[in-house]
Amino acid sequence: MSTQTQAPAGSGRPEAVTTTPAIEISGLTKTYGGADTPSVDNVSLSVPAGTVFGFLGPNGAGKTTTIKILSGLLAASSGKTLLNGYDVTRQRAAAMQQFGAVLEGSRNVYWTLSAWQNLLYFGRLKGMTAAHAAARAEELLKGLDLWERREESVGGYSRGMQQKVAVAAALIADPPIVLLDEPTIGLDVEATRTVMEWIRTLSRERGKTVLLTTHQMNVVEELCDRVAVIRKGKVIADMSTDQLLSQFRERDAYEVRIEGDLPELSLPPNFTARRVDDTTIVSGRVSDPQEVYTLVDRLRDQRAVVQSLAQVQPDLEDVFMGLIKGPAHD
Repeated sequence: MSTQTQAPAGSGRPEAVTTTPAIEISGLTKTYGGADTPSVDNVSLSVPAGTVFGFLGPNGAGKTTTIKILSGLLAASSGKTLLNGYDVTRQRAAAMQQFGAVLEGSRNVYWTLSAWQNLLYFGRLKGMTAAHAAARAEELLKGLDLWERREESVGGYSRGMQQKVAVAAALIADPPIVLLDEPTIGLDVEATRTVMEWIRTLSRERGKTVLLTTHQMNVVEELCDRVAVIRKGKVIADMSTDQLLSQFRERDAYEVRIEGDLPELSLPPNFTARRVDDTTIVSGRVSDPQEVYTLVDRLRDQRAVVQSLAQVQPDLEDVFMGLIKGPAHD
């Protein structure tokens, strides 16, 4: 089924694009033997082609299980998964050609081989000619700053370098879909930036679909067109990143800065105080803005010097924490 999606502002893509979803998940459920509750519970998602899709959730929420089912490493208990229209269960060979994957917590490459040997091996495994695999491997290793050490055993690399080789192996055959489960884990700031730029290039310039899990909210906010949040196996949010942030901006959040220490008084529910240098910052959310003005009056009654009062906008980490700590969605 075709859908019409709106490209993000500044993405460089046309404003309206009619596409067949690159990834379709319908009623996906996975229950491990002996478990009382499913690890993945009736999950349905549709990922438009050419987008970066953030799949977020706390540890144990079901993210990695879902990605392993998509990549054919686990069998679902029920439901359907399609990659570019190919059923992962019924059309396995065709579906496996649609993606490259980096799986968190797994050895995605062979540590006894060099980076160069790994990429040639995975290229040939994907059906590439030796010449094509070599040319593509050179492009990737240079782009990820590994070219000078391409002949060294991957087992001797740092954790960050090993992760970059895993990313290169996932991209070797230039797949239309890229599944990245915590791709920046173990990377320093510079290496993380390199991988982020690769993800941006894959989507914006090469039209790839990227499904990304990460605990780094700055990565999600900078790269993702759309976000789904999963908790206890259930999807509790699925919308554009801008929509998700806008939804939470409707909940008034305020920050009061006072000089010195906080006077002895009880703060309203959902408010916290922290000391930063010579200033105390009191912040929280209110259902009625009058509550924060009442707080300011109480502070002044205690002879506190109020430096400023401001409404603050949440970032994606605020939104994420609010969702996963909220009431369960049944």
